Amino acid sequence: MKFLLFLALITVTPSLLAQNLFSSEREERQNLGTVTGKDPGYTREMVLGNILKGALENMHLANKTIDDSLSKEAFKLYLDRIDYGKQFLTQKDLKTLNKYSDKMDDELVSGRLDLITETSKIMDKRIPEVQAWIAEILAKPMDYNKKENIETDAEKRKFLKDEKELKVLWSKILKYDVMGRLADLKEERDQDPAKKAEELKKSKKKKKKSQADGEDLKKLDDVALEAKARQKTGESYKKILERLKDEKHNDKLDKFYNSIARVYDPHTSYLIPEEKEDFDIDMSGKLEGIGAILREEGSYIKVEKIVPGSASWKTKELDSEDTILKVAQGKEEPVDVVDMPLREAVKLIRGKKGSEVRLTVKKPNGLIKTVPIIRDVVEIDESYVKGSVLELDKAKTKVGYINVPKFYRDFNDRQGRNCTDDVRKELVRLKKENIQGLILDLRNNGGGALEDARMISGLFFEKGPVVQVKASTGTVEILADQDPSVEFDKPMIVLINRFSASASEIVAAALQDYGRALVVGGEFSHGKGTVQLVVDLDNYVAPMAKAYSPLGALKITIQKFFRVNGSSTQYKGVTPDIILPDPYSHLESGEQFLKHSIPWAKVQAVPFKTWKKAYNEKKVVTASKKRVKENPRFERIRESIAWYDLRRKQTVKDLTMEAYLKDRKEVKERSEAFEKEEEDKDLVVKSLDPVKDKVAQEKFDEYAKTLRVDPVIEESMLILKDML
Repeated sequence: MKFLLFLALITVTPSLLAQNLFSSEREERQNLGTVTGKDPGYTREMVLGNILKGALENMHLANKTIDDSLSKEAFKLYLDRIDYGKQFLTQKDLKTLNKYSDKMDDELVSGRLDLITETSKIMDKRIPEVQAWIAEILAKPMDYNKKENIETDAEKRKFLKDEKELKVLWSKILKYDVMGRLADLKEERDQDPAKKAEELKKSKKKKKKSQADGEDLKKLDDVALEAKARQKTGESYKKILERLKDEKHNDKLDKFYNSIARVYDPHTSYLIPEEKEDFDIDMSGKLEGIGAILREEGSYIKVEKIVPGSASWKTKELDSEDTILKVAQGKEEPVDVVDMPLREAVKLIRGKKGSEVRLTVKKPNGLIKTVPIIRDVVEIDESYVKGSVLELDKAKTKVGYINVPKFYRDFNDRQGRNCTDDVRKELVRLKKENIQGLILDLRNNGGGALEDARMISGLFFEKGPVVQVKASTGTVEILADQDPSVEFDKPMIVLINRFSASASEIVAAALQDYGRALVVGGEFSHGKGTVQLVVDLDNYVAPMAKAYSPLGALKITIQKFFRVNGSSTQYKGVTPDIILPDPYSHLESGEQFLKHSIPWAKVQAVPFKTWKKAYNEKKVVTASKKRVKENPRFERIRESIAWYDLRRKQTVKDLTMEAYLKDRKEVKERSEAFEKEEEDKDLVVKSLDPVKDKVAQEKFDEYAKTLRVDPVIEESMLILKDML
């Protein structure tokens, strides 16, 4: 399940359909399965289940039937959703639930959700057992010298035989958590001399009494802190388990229905009524908060994308693929959000402009840090297109640089600001500066309006096809640029990375296929080449059954993008002409890493006229490879990729304090070394707008620094020099 705090990927709403972009899907409503009247035998689950079945089978691009085979795949996802960490269910429990593995399709239609009933019975019995184990395990100091380990990757764990083995797993989970909290408390105390003296005083009083509890406490000399770490861990898990015990019926339905929806593809999801309301707020763009797109992954909440110009974006500390562990309001005690429903966690994260939220996050490299964020509304100016002039002494070239953070357009206001007009205006201003080439930066651009992807592509070549859109019916529609004018005809580069998705992939692919630009960046872009429609399910309830409303909504994949050369941008993404070391390469981020993602495919190519190049592409690529190999800044990125990749694979952790502290120290030191910024002092960044005051100057200086510390910008300028 995915929760959008701000919409970023291409999403087609009914209002967009009305604009003839995707006319082939317009009549699908009549094919949906609906319940035509209220009957004493009907239940809300029966009404909802039949509508979902009709929508998924008739509207989804994949044309899958909800049958026993699909049910078995959904059952696997269901197990992930109820016990991703394999911390509650035993093999005996699985035997009980497996009876329903091929019956989820039948239950969807009948409304008799026996799988949910059986799951609830098991969890109602298991949660009190786990609560008792936790109380027992945390009641006394732990042995931090005992040689044992824990598998921290839940996907690599297996469901355990019985409650006895589960209790052992919980003892390890709790010990690992306590060690982390104890290390945090020690660091906090050591940074505060007064606090250190106070804790030492407490420790001496308890030392005599605690000597029999283990030699490790003598070495640590932190009796009071150790007890506090166990106490905090206990309080944290108490809240988590109470939430699980008090889980609402809607949350249980969410797990069931979305297990079926996600078999269709990762972007298809059922939104319960509360989430539908949240989605509507997000569409309005008027929500105050941190400005991040979050998704639910098993028991965890992850950051999918940072919204440009938002409060999160300003901190420069919260990143895509960070896992949010805790949320605190200002200086209040943090609340654990592991195993918390996403919308409940979002309620903690959201808040009024000017208030502070503190997120405890786990970085992909294992580093855990607290990120303070002052909530705000998105600063629109920061999320708009931004152009500037770059000059590099060794390149002897004046280059235009345009950053496009997203493809924005207000479909409710024809006179409103849009991405295409802004890019065009920046090109006009840059041409007045006599630039010799252009860098179009689409890195971290999660997409937006398809209309702007089509029109922006057309700014750089004469009229012709830009993208092909294929519907579930098999109909292929060609979206083309009809304007023969070319706004910029000099050499250009398009920058992408694995967070460039959807509309940004369409632009990069079109300019690459036309030979109009060299695409430069990491190994591949995100690979999201699909279109989603948001369906309000209440529209499909017959008048006599309106008592069952609200039913929520369904976000469903209805179409797929194809390049003009016939290849899909789905799954594989766009492969750059020049591949550079990407600091995000160690992350398993992209469509190809998602379960049940729609596969890559191909359709017939369409005729288009390629751009006549004035340079030898092979020589340009060879020269770039040589420079990158010798560049120490890229070498540091390669080292970081190798280290992070190794860390990602090392999921079994030693549960001795000595090993834990050693590992923690290595992560911190390596992370700081790799994140050390080295500025290219020779790179001159010139603003196209006059800097009017001190605040504006500070913002521009910060912006210029981000370009100077980015080795990709320097290499792009040198590539452009070779192209010239």
